[in-house]
Amino acid sequence: PHENITLSINMSGSYASRLSEYQNKGLCGLPERFDSSRSFTLKIKKLTELVKKSNHTVLLTGAGISTSAGIPDFRGPDGIWTKEQEKNIKDKPDSKQKMKPPVSKKRKREPVVDFDQAVPSLTHRAIVHMIKKKKFNFVVTQNVDGLHRRAGLSRNHHAVLHGCVFTEVCHDCRTEHFRDSDVGGMSFSKTGRKCERCQGDLHDCLLDWEDSLPRFDLERSQQNCRQADLVLALGTSLRIEPAGSLPSLGKEFVIVNLQVTPYDSKAGLIIRAPVDEVMSQLLEALGEKDWDKHCDDVKIERFWQQPDPIESDPNLSDVE
Repeated sequence: PHENITLSINMSGSYASRLSEYQNKGLCGLPERFDSSRSFTLKIKKLTELVKKSNHTVLLTGAGISTSAGIPDFRGPDGIWTKEQEKNIKDKPDSKQKMKPPVSKKRKREPVVDFDQAVPSLTHRAIVHMIKKKKFNFVVTQNVDGLHRRAGLSRNHHAVLHGCVFTEVCHDCRTEHFRDSDVGGMSFSKTGRKCERCQGDLHDCLLDWEDSLPRFDLERSQQNCRQADLVLALGTSLRIEPAGSLPSLGKEFVIVNLQVTPYDSKAGLIIRAPVDEVMSQLLEALGEKDWDKHCDDVKIERFWQQPDPIESDPNLSDVE
C-alpha cells in the first residue's frame, strides 16, 4: 500500500517531498459527488449565460484540472495528502479512526506520470483558446506543474501563486526562465545557473508552507478578481488562503469541483463534474466548434520579465 504514496510523491518532481513538515493540510479524502445528467445540462446552460454576459472573466485553477494529465491532486480520494494521512493512520496500531465513506461514483483515474512527461489537459488547452478569443481574461493558478505555460498561455495572462517546478527567476532583472525539466530547489534558493539576459543568479520560485506569496502575482490576482463580473474556480478545494478567498472578490463566482469546499455557500453556481467535461460542454455551448484542432501548434513562452509591482489594496495584500 505504501508504494502508491511513494509513486505520487516521486511523480510530482519531488515537489511534495521537498515541502517542510506541516500538519494543517486541511480536510482530505472527502467523497466526490457527481451531478445527475439533467442537473449537469441545466448547470452548463446557466454557466454559458454567465460567461456570455461577463465582460471580465477570471479563472482560479487548482490541482483538479491536471488530474486528467496524470498528475494526482492533494486532497481527493487518491490525493497525495490523503494517501499520506491513510498511511499514518495504518501505521498507528491503536488507531480507531473509521475508513472514509465510499465515493458515490468513480471517475476515471489516469495513469500517474512524471511532471516532465505530463502534457496539458483539455482544460488547459481550452483556457488558452478562450483567452485568445477574449472570452476569458485572466487566470490565477495554484498549480506548480507548469501546464498552463506548456499549453501556450503567456504569463501576461496568468498569475502563478505557489511557484513552478520548471521556472527559475533572476533576482536582478526579474526575468523568468521556463525549462523542460525540474529546476530543483525550494524557497527561492539559487539553482546554480545564470540569467541568459543579465548573467544574474537564478533562483527557484517554489513556495514552502510558510513562504509569502509573490507580491506581483498576488496583486494581479486581486486586481483582476475585483474587476471580474465572473470568477470560475476550477478543480480547487479552496482550502489554501489567500487563494481560496479570491473568487469571492468578483461579482459572481462559480465552483467546478467534485468535493465540497468552504466557499460553497457563497457561490452562485456549483457544478459537480470533471473539469474537462465542463469545459468541453461550455465551449460547445458557446459555439466554439473544432477549437481543439490547432492546439498542437503551441508556442511556449521561454522568457518573461516581470513588470514593476502594481499598486494593491493594503487590506488584501497583507494576508498570510
